[in-house]
Amino acid sequence: MIILGCKLDPIDSDQATDAVLRYAREGAGAQVVTLGTEMVVYARRDEKYRAVVNASALSLCDTVGLLGAARARGAKLRERVAGVDLIEHVCARAAEESLPVYLLGGAPGIAQRAADTLRSRHPGLEIAGARDGYFSDAESSNVADAIRASGARILFAGMGFPRQEFWLSEHLAQTGCGVGIGVGGSFDVISGNVRRAPDGWRRAHLEWLYRLVTQPQRWRRQLALPYFVLLVAGENVRNRFARGRT
Repeated sequence: MIILGCKLDPIDSDQATDAVLRYAREGAGAQVVTLGTEMVVYARRDEKYRAVVNASALSLCDTVGLLGAARARGAKLRERVAGVDLIEHVCARAAEESLPVYLLGGAPGIAQRAADTLRSRHPGLEIAGARDGYFSDAESSNVADAIRASGARILFAGMGFPRQEFWLSEHLAQTGCGVGIGVGGSFDVISGNVRRAPDGWRRAHLEWLYRLVTQPQRWRRQLALPYFVLLVAGENVRNRFARGRT
């Protein structure tokens, strides 16, 4: 399915986890995007970013706005596939299958704290390594080589968009990982640095509002949601008009 020019694979968390573990075992260097409304809006004006999203092995529905748009197009999606939840699901299975994971991104110390938390939640999970995202483009090759040397099969990249998607597109093969997943600010949540919305807010699909209330400095970013809704509405009208002419 294509929404505003971006590929979206309408699968749920269980299906996404199965796919990620399959990529990890096969060692194909598959890139997985956890797609959100803000990313779709950005991709409309950045052709290179849109190409990276559309070339990914999987593009998952990470936000409620995208979930609503997908359902309106007929997708049978029960839920969104949030990056932070996907990490937990994948790590639980990775622990069972002895697939090492690597955490890349966040401020100094955050990835390691997240790694420690994941290790405690999923006994047997092998953390091949963790490092922050504070490195220059010139250092990227060395970072990728270090990940390769770690023996990791699954790479979680939490460097925020668009950087994490561009970085994985350019360097994932060099890391030797079977799969690389962009997970945004998930390490902050897992490490406890940022509090996630309570269950009630999430069940009501209001996690975005909770983040706005608790992090008001994000208000400019949240403007992407109403803009996304308007863009999707316009595309729906154009699509209906086009069908009516055929």
